[in-house]
Amino acid sequence: MIYAGEALCFDDILMVPQQSSVMSRHQVNLDMTIGFDNTIFLSLPVIAAPMDTVCDVEMCITMANAGGIGILHRYMSYEDQIAKSLLLESKNIGFGVAISSNNGFLNHAKNLYECGTRCFLIDTANGHGRYAVNAVKDLRDKYDDIHIMAGNVSTPQGFASLASAGADSIRVGIGGGAACTTRLVSGHGMPTLQSIIDIEKWRMDFGMSHVSIIADGGIRNSGDMVKSFAAGADAVMIGSMLAGTDEAPGDILTNENGQNVKMFRGMASADAQHAATGKVSVSEGISTYIPYKGSAVEILKQIRGGLGSGCSYSGCFNLHELSTFSKYIKVSGASLNESRPHAVSH
Repeated sequence: MIYAGEALCFDDILMVPQQSSVMSRHQVNLDMTIGFDNTIFLSLPVIAAPMDTVCDVEMCITMANAGGIGILHRYMSYEDQIAKSLLLESKNIGFGVAISSNNGFLNHAKNLYECGTRCFLIDTANGHGRYAVNAVKDLRDKYDDIHIMAGNVSTPQGFASLASAGADSIRVGIGGGAACTTRLVSGHGMPTLQSIIDIEKWRMDFGMSHVSIIADGGIRNSGDMVKSFAAGADAVMIGSMLAGTDEAPGDILTNENGQNVKMFRGMASADAQHAATGKVSVSEGISTYIPYKGSAVEILKQIRGGLGSGCSYSGCFNLHELSTFSKYIKVSGASLNESRPHAVSH
């Protein structure tokens, strides 16, 4: 086994406050784009993950109204996915659709394309696999006017393979999701932050900035998002932060403690696999219940404010400037306790 070096995770760094002329976080422009030839404009560069306890029609609508985008999950029948795509198209809502990389995916993509869908996510666990790269290439060969999102990958080599195949944006991060157990089951993964840092350096070195980085996995709060954008991400994809909201699929239940909860599960969990296919291979995710959170609209407002604050501390009026002007320091494990609220009530 070859040693590949040390890696930084979100908790290993803090951004350095700098001189700033930004008077208010509301002055900060959060506009970002993903892709180049098939650009998606986002006034809030946040993407709802294609999970069956996170993103369906209602979440896609909410995300679009907030300036982000939702990706319809693929753990439903082709007929349902087409019907929901048609419904969103009739509302003139920007959205994406997750599809597999096998099982006749090109025929399904053709039907979705004819419905008006123009953003496709090739949704795979290991985007560096040959099947995923070939799926992106086959889809790009067939359509030149669609935005192809792909992933996940964790290395510059994986990013390069999908970029060369024709992807417009690529999900970066393996094993860091809140409901993901890939690292425990397979022993593989990389901290999402380090993956972004490595891939951003590769993009700059090889002039590939037109292929966008979507930070995906391990993002728990707006501070992690700020660090992702500072490292070079063009957008972030979140699941657990939006789960448990009114707009997320699933019923509000009451647990044994009288607390309102909703289900949240990884798409590689045994529950999700069984619901989709009636069988389970190797489970690489968990299924759990999380506290009911109310409306996702409020969470997205908090995210918007957090990103604005993050930019203001680095003296940036525009989010896209953060990766150029921000600075970070590596911190010790003790800083985690100092960073958390630690007021003592008596």
